[in-house]
Amino acid sequence: MKQLRLDKYLSDMSVETRSRLKQMIRYGQVSVNGVPARKPEMKVTPGEDTVTVRGEEIVYREREYYMLYKPAGVVTAVTDRKEKTVMDLLPGVRRSDLSPVGRLDRDTEGLLLITNDGALSHRLLSPKHHVEKVYYAEIEGEVTEEDCLAFREGLDIGDETLTLPAKLEILPDGDEAAVKSAQADDAEDCEIRSAEPKSRVKVTVTEGRFHQIKRMFEARQKRVAYLKRLSMGSLVLDESLKKGEWRRLTPEETAALTGGGKE
Repeated sequence: MKQLRLDKYLSDMSVETRSRLKQMIRYGQVSVNGVPARKPEMKVTPGEDTVTVRGEEIVYREREYYMLYKPAGVVTAVTDRKEKTVMDLLPGVRRSDLSPVGRLDRDTEGLLLITNDGALSHRLLSPKHHVEKVYYAEIEGEVTEEDCLAFREGLDIGDETLTLPAKLEILPDGDEAAVKSAQADDAEDCEIRSAEPKSRVKVTVTEGRFHQIKRMFEARQKRVAYLKRLSMGSLVLDESLKKGEWRRLTPEETAALTGGGKE
């Protein structure tokens, strides 16, 4: 791996801010290979050099993977001059090469993966890889069997091509038990379970067009009142996270996403 400035190495690993790290280095609190460092611009090689802060070794991770429970009212962007972004919800994570994988609308909640693994991001978002994204939605109006068939056949939402086939399932109610049941349901066809004026559904798509799910329901003369992403590929939203909370992916989650690759 290429060499990095010592202060960038430690900042990427969220040890401290760059300005605070410069002070710590001057005070002899940072060592490289057992020798106190004196300059923040000193070059170190991750995986070869041993960097310690106050005696604690700081191991550099080239790839980072975070799960965020995105709340409504936050835009999916790295920076925005007017709006609060998803990156503002990770104040302790300082590396500058992180970005969200795909976009959730401002009013959409749920699972968002944030990483600096560009190859993984491309694979998860590319329609040719058919990575499933599963959503829970509440729809104004009655969702019918005809809607399920239309989703499965592909819809004209105003783009050059029809949407890829999607799976639409109507849930018995909107409680958490129904959502969990929907996540575990592998049925191929849509099963009608409710006829309420406000329908609660699970939608599975393999592409990510602009406002896609909302536009798909609009094509069926219905409106999405609430939308939450439950999973993306093998990654499932952690039920213990509250809205706006985040955590680093576990080694098992990372391996499943990357096909066995390591951080």
